[in-house]
Amino acid sequence: MSVAEPRRIVLFRHAKADWPQVADHERPLAERGRTDAAVAGRRLADTGVSFDLALCSTATRTRETWKLAVHELPHRPKTVYEERVYDASPGELITVLNETPDDMRNVILIGHNPGIQGLAEVLSGSAEGDARERMSRRGFPAAAFAVVSFEGSWKALEPGVATLLDYWAPSE
Repeated sequence: MSVAEPRRIVLFRHAKADWPQVADHERPLAERGRTDAAVAGRRLADTGVSFDLALCSTATRTRETWKLAVHELPHRPKTVYEERVYDASPGELITVLNETPDDMRNVILIGHNPGIQGLAEVLSGSAEGDARERMSRRGFPAAAFAVVSFEGSWKALEPGVATLLDYWAPSE
């Protein structure tokens, strides 16, 4: 694939987590989270983006979110569980994405706030329609996702180079 072809990144925040007496990394999804993860998966399928790669935090709630969402997609991408996505800043997430092989066109990143929302804001130098306004108004609740697009190599991904194409949250 040519690096001049547009690439898409979906930034997907895990669904609603429960608060049992376990370490933060081990928190499972709440019942509402399980429902919202499947709904988000159906909405991801509606975007028409076919993912080549999923980068998922190793936390229990992100793994459970992805397991429920991916069943709704027409194509199951290669999934990599990446420890560095857990509790990562936007800059740390960019570093992880910069390591993506250039033969991957569309990537979904399943992670946590505030990093996922921050990354959507930092990458998006421009936006289509009212996506930025909706994201600003709603924030980035559990199970929300943003779709951004950029051109060039993954190594060239940096703040401001992407366009925010879409934003969705469970109550949209």
